[in-house]
Amino acid sequence: MNNNYLIPANTKKSKLILGFFTGVDLAIFASGCSVTLLMLIIFQGMNFTTALIVLLPALISGFLVIPVPNYHNVLQLITNITLYLLGRKRYYWKGWCILDEQKER
Repeated sequence: MNNNYLIPANTKKSKLILGFFTGVDLAIFASGCSVTLLMLIIFQGMNFTTALIVLLPALISGFLVIPVPNYHNVLQLITNITLYLLGRKRYYWKGWCILDEQKER
C-alpha cells in the first residue's frame, strides 16, 4: 500500500449517540421538551399564538441539535462561527526562520 493510510469517513460517528448526538445535545433537547410539556400542562385552553409560544422551547432546542452536513449539529456550527468572529484576527509568526535570527557582528 506504499504507506498510504485510509481513515474511514465515519470514525467519529461511533462516539456519538445514534451516530448523531452527544450527551449535551440530548440534554438540551430533553430540557426543551420538558419545558414544553410543562407549559402544555399549565396552559389548557389556548389559541394559535399561545400554542406557538408554548411549543417554542422544543422547536428551538430541536433546531439546535438537528444534524447538518460537515458539522455535528447547528449548535456546533453557531459555536464555530462565534469563535471565529470574536476571535483574534491578526496572527503573529513565531516559528523558525533565518530572518528571525539576530544578526551576529
